Amino acid sequence: MHTSQDLRMTEAVRLDAVSKTYGRGDSQVAALRGLTMSFADGTFTAVMGPSGSGKSTFLHCAAGLVQPTSGKVTVGGTDLAGLDDTQLTKLRRDRIGFIFQSFNLLPALTVMQNITLPLQLAGQRPDKALIRNVVQRVGLGERLGHLPAQLSGGQQQRVAIARALVTRPAVVFADEPTGALDTRTAASVLALLRESVDTARQTLVMVTHDPVAASYADRVVFLADGAFAGELHRPTADAVAARMTRLGAWEDDTQRQNSPMSSGGRY
Repeated sequence: MHTSQDLRMTEAVRLDAVSKTYGRGDSQVAALRGLTMSFADGTFTAVMGPSGSGKSTFLHCAAGLVQPTSGKVTVGGTDLAGLDDTQLTKLRRDRIGFIFQSFNLLPALTVMQNITLPLQLAGQRPDKALIRNVVQRVGLGERLGHLPAQLSGGQQQRVAIARALVTRPAVVFADEPTGALDTRTAASVLALLRESVDTARQTLVMVTHDPVAASYADRVVFLADGAFAGELHRPTADAVAARMTRLGAWEDDTQRQNSPMSSGGRY
């Protein structure tokens, strides 16, 4: 399943000491805590962790959708902090694909129009062969003329996946891309994502809670309480599940130790 390359290749995405906090004073919450990691060109990385570990915040910061409180994010060697809104929009349009949990489909456009919209906005000519292949692989061949309201949640997710892939972005960020899919469709989509890495040399960073989905990746990175908590290379579903079980127990112990009710009330 894996065709992992040497991870010392050119970095597609890098985070250096990235922190993100929300709120102020006593209500302040640290979503990310000094996170440093890199993702090489043409590799598939799954990001996992317990609920509230900072996975989605990490993904949004890495994609330039959310500005970190501190630290630096670079995509293809470009420091995102040095870009104005117009430049950042252009970089995301030209080099980044994003598969959202919320789909973000335009309700007045058909499935085909939603899929090809990024190409039109970028002034690119659609690659009909690529579009046919992607549409077939995600199982939307008979739904191209439908509106989003006529689709199930799983079908809308497949439209979002196809839309992210047809522009051939250098980096694809995916937030639970198979969460709304049945087992068979999820396997087909994961195989398509794996293929996009192996054949098109795209870089894929995928947040998931599913050990089977994570097993398609070259590497699994684990987060806990907004910080790096380990990684696995050439993962298997069983190894990922075992690590997640230990990670959950470790995080629970850490939270108890940091609780004002433990250690005689000390933080």
